[in-house]
Amino acid sequence: MTAPFLNGPGAALWSDHLIVLPIVLPIAVAGVMFLMDERRHRLKAAISLGTVLVLLATALVLVARVTEAPEVYRLGDWAAPYGIVLVADRLSAMMLTLAGVLGLSALVFSFARWGRAGPRFHGLFLLLLMGVNGAFLTGDVFNLFVFFEVMLAASYGLVLHGSGETRIRAGLGYIAVNLVASLFFLVGVSLIYGTMGTLNMADLARRLASPPAEAALFEVGCAVLGIAFLIKCSAWPLGFWLPTTYSAATAPAAAILAILSKVGVYVVIRLSLLLFGAGTSEGFGQSWILATGLATIAFGTIGILAARELTRAAGYAVMISSGTVLAALGTGSDGALSGALYYLVGSTFAAGALFLLAEILQRGRDPTDAAQPVFADEYRDPFDDAGATEIGRAIPATVAILGGGFLVCTLMLAGIPPLAGFVGKLAMFSGLASGPMTAPAWWLIAVLTLSSLGTLIPLVRLGIFSLWVPHDDPPPVLRSPELASLSVLLAACVALALWAGPALAYTEATVRWLSQPQDYVRAVLDAGAGKGSSRGAAQDAARSAGGAGS
Repeated sequence: MTAPFLNGPGAALWSDHLIVLPIVLPIAVAGVMFLMDERRHRLKAAISLGTVLVLLATALVLVARVTEAPEVYRLGDWAAPYGIVLVADRLSAMMLTLAGVLGLSALVFSFARWGRAGPRFHGLFLLLLMGVNGAFLTGDVFNLFVFFEVMLAASYGLVLHGSGETRIRAGLGYIAVNLVASLFFLVGVSLIYGTMGTLNMADLARRLASPPAEAALFEVGCAVLGIAFLIKCSAWPLGFWLPTTYSAATAPAAAILAILSKVGVYVVIRLSLLLFGAGTSEGFGQSWILATGLATIAFGTIGILAARELTRAAGYAVMISSGTVLAALGTGSDGALSGALYYLVGSTFAAGALFLLAEILQRGRDPTDAAQPVFADEYRDPFDDAGATEIGRAIPATVAILGGGFLVCTLMLAGIPPLAGFVGKLAMFSGLASGPMTAPAWWLIAVLTLSSLGTLIPLVRLGIFSLWVPHDDPPPVLRSPELASLSVLLAACVALALWAGPALAYTEATVRWLSQPQDYVRAVLDAGAGKGSSRGAAQDAARSAGGAGS
């Protein structure tokens, strides 16, 4: 039994405050990082590593705790919808874990060289994780905007990290696109608040149960908000910026940025099923989400076929992953969406690993853009290999390790047996076949099948060129941090396939929960009066609802 955090009646348990840790911890540590001497690389790396490990452990604890009902945390003990609430349910806990694993791998990879390529890397990295975690946990749209902006501000610095003219050009374009998206976000939020008088997600869903006085204006606000989210999740035709930006970024930055597009996908899923799952605006925008998802898959497949660099291929793979989830959501099939969520996790791991592999395989082939200083406070060459520990000095051993990792990424992203990419697509096909086979279902099956072939061919071509074609460049060198980070992501891809049954059961239960928005509304608005987390009250409400339903 957990010991009380405070003495006396009504005292909260320390574990009930766990939900705020993914937000408070990284921003506090980042603040300390910005005050530290920039040349204390090892100390900053150790602090960052400990912080990310705590974040990952917290996410895993939340995954185990929210199986029955969500946890609702009311900051300042102000009840929803007037106060700020954080909500952890199956979907947000899953996304927190995904961000934690990807963040851990990217951070460890940066220890080899990129963490010391310029100032403030660790502080920006932790701020980005704080924004991502906050976006997954927030229960109202306004604070979603706040966390989005924190996340984007940190991502601007990470995209520019490492210098080089290519990164600066890509970074400036990335900043311009996201500033436009933020403008759409603000306009949409303003329209929604002006028509509904609230921005709390649960309160919005409750008020939509009866026809609002200005339903058309509310839907316009949601459409504008949707444009902002589609820009952020790199949906076609709004995601043109992603391959160029991610291919220009350093490897650890590109790997962690792979989660940013999934934040947009998460918000689209959350608001679509919560606000438009039932009621007067039922199914609002669903056909547009389907068409956008299919077009994104097609565009990403064409882009990856045309790619001549592994980093650009990985960027297009991120787009295909986002488009797959959007298209599955647009079909309205719960089975397809559960398979898509499973595929989202595995494909994000594989795309992140492919960014890291590309850095190792292409290292030294374009020295003109490697480390040209642009900012005055960049003081150290990241390609100073003095004291580096090499893994696999013999070329065959190094190539075997990199080739095996590349094979796992290729099979995962192309959806080829026996890895989780195939299992996820098969689950989507099975979910679509369990219901009436409508035209959207056939379109999704056809596009995903062609996308698998269109992803396999260029990745095999790029793999042969990178691993087996002789080059005048020096042989690849695999350092200990790089090997460790790659091992984490590749092991996660393999583990998803080995434990596909429990993982799919989790995503199926997640979709069942999402398809019952009234349970979310009840958990948030009817939470108990105790300060802090309302975990127990939410579980009691869920049990009462289950008893009434039976």
